[in-house]
Amino acid sequence: MNISARLTKNAKTFPDKFAIIAPKLNKQSGQYEYSSLTFKELEIRSNRYAIALTKLGLKKGDKTLLFLKPSLDFPAMTFALFKLGVVPVLIDPGMGKKNLLKCIEEVGPIGLIAQAEIHFLKLLYPKIFKTIKFNVTTGNMTWGKMINLKKMRNEKIQSYKEQDVVASDTAAILFTSGGTGTPKGVVYTHEIFNQQTIILQELYQLTSNDIDMPGFPLFALFTIAMGLTSCIPDMDPTKPGRCDPRALVQNIFDQKPTFVAGSPAIWERVADYCNEHQITLPSIKYLVMFGAPVSTKLHLKFKNILTTGTTYTPYGATEALPVSNISGEFILKNTAHLSEEGLGTCIGNAVPGIEIKIIKSTDEIISHFNTQLEVQPNEIGEIIVSGKMVTAQYINQPEKTSEAKIYDENNKFWHRMGDLGYFDSDGLLWFCGRKTHKVEAKNLTLYPIPCEAIFNKHPAVKRSALVGLGQSGNQVPAIVIERKDGQYLAGKAKSLFENELLSIAKKYKHTKEIQKIYLSNSFPVDVRHNIKIDRLKLKEEIENNELRQ
Repeated sequence: MNISARLTKNAKTFPDKFAIIAPKLNKQSGQYEYSSLTFKELEIRSNRYAIALTKLGLKKGDKTLLFLKPSLDFPAMTFALFKLGVVPVLIDPGMGKKNLLKCIEEVGPIGLIAQAEIHFLKLLYPKIFKTIKFNVTTGNMTWGKMINLKKMRNEKIQSYKEQDVVASDTAAILFTSGGTGTPKGVVYTHEIFNQQTIILQELYQLTSNDIDMPGFPLFALFTIAMGLTSCIPDMDPTKPGRCDPRALVQNIFDQKPTFVAGSPAIWERVADYCNEHQITLPSIKYLVMFGAPVSTKLHLKFKNILTTGTTYTPYGATEALPVSNISGEFILKNTAHLSEEGLGTCIGNAVPGIEIKIIKSTDEIISHFNTQLEVQPNEIGEIIVSGKMVTAQYINQPEKTSEAKIYDENNKFWHRMGDLGYFDSDGLLWFCGRKTHKVEAKNLTLYPIPCEAIFNKHPAVKRSALVGLGQSGNQVPAIVIERKDGQYLAGKAKSLFENELLSIAKKYKHTKEIQKIYLSNSFPVDVRHNIKIDRLKLKEEIENNELRQ
């Protein structure tokens, strides 16, 4: 089924119900004013866009860059592209200009639907955008055959029948953030989007009575497909770590969402603000955080804020989402004390329709799966997953696809998550860090999450990061500390702090060999979620003598 058929169905079932709500701050009153589209209005706008795009020349299978900010137009345009069978290409602009341009050149898109500034960027780099034939802008200024959204909304015809598709037809291309390597274009099919919608709805028991507030814009597509109202939060989704918690709390008070989602970097700020001002958020039943391991402290911060709900941390990646799920309530009752003792982060059980296995970690390509690759319970290895929500390939990158996929004798494939973890004796999945972040010394291997948990015990430590200095196989383990006060220390204060850390580390088998300690006043983090620590960047800073020991 074409994923856009879900919007058409919802428009018939809930014609007058709000589908999408967008905030705008009235600077004079200090209050928010909200614009909206009902499901019927969203369907009509989407149909008008589809008709205008057809007249422009776009057709089924055409790859089209989509750069729209969260707005009433983002879901309308995305569903219009789905209706046509046109393939939206979604690239995170936060990845930086160099990576952005490389991704665009790699895909070779036919269409460009974007904010005005992207069209000006196109003028500066004509070779990168040389395949573009069809242009749509959000601005008023147009040139050549370019059209704008305002003109497209004036289309008189309000109905459009979506293109027939088969399950394996490409629906969209979503780029990874490139946080641990080169960004890659992940191929999503209509079946994958449909399966994700079904599973996410079942996982959080969402009904048409629920209201969504997505800190990550793509989540709005899923919830609108479910028949939920989606309220856009007042924040820049490319900079979640810089969001204004006061604005988000006001949006939550105004719209009363029951389901909110996004990076832990968002909800850390919201939690601190709420606790500081003794604010509760009674409308929220599900607070879903993803993009990086979530600390026990963050779950704990929300315990008194969410008076009718709890936190959740689904595990997954752009290539496979969701893979597993766990609630903050379960963590605080059952696994938090184990995480603090360095056993890793518990990420729960596999979601319905997903299989998870742990295999021996290797950097080699594994062309065929066999049971001898699997490790025993409580043994750390590489996480691989299989299921209908798992993507099969990267666009135009056969080598990267080969590195990431393993096939068995039935031609079923497994995706290598690039993460390390293990199953405990009860069958729960635990996360220990990225494969590229493990430290391989002469006689031992250390994993980031278990080691960092020990150093995080010190009351002055905000967070820590394990790095391996030198070449793999002969690395010297080191720990980088970001203090809560953001200070570098010197002299006796520094020596005392280091001795306290080493004293804690010596009590644990997996950290007692760590002797080198460095200080950083601010950790480099990923561009998408602003929360995952860039340990390879920290290693580079140490080896370039940019950090103090």
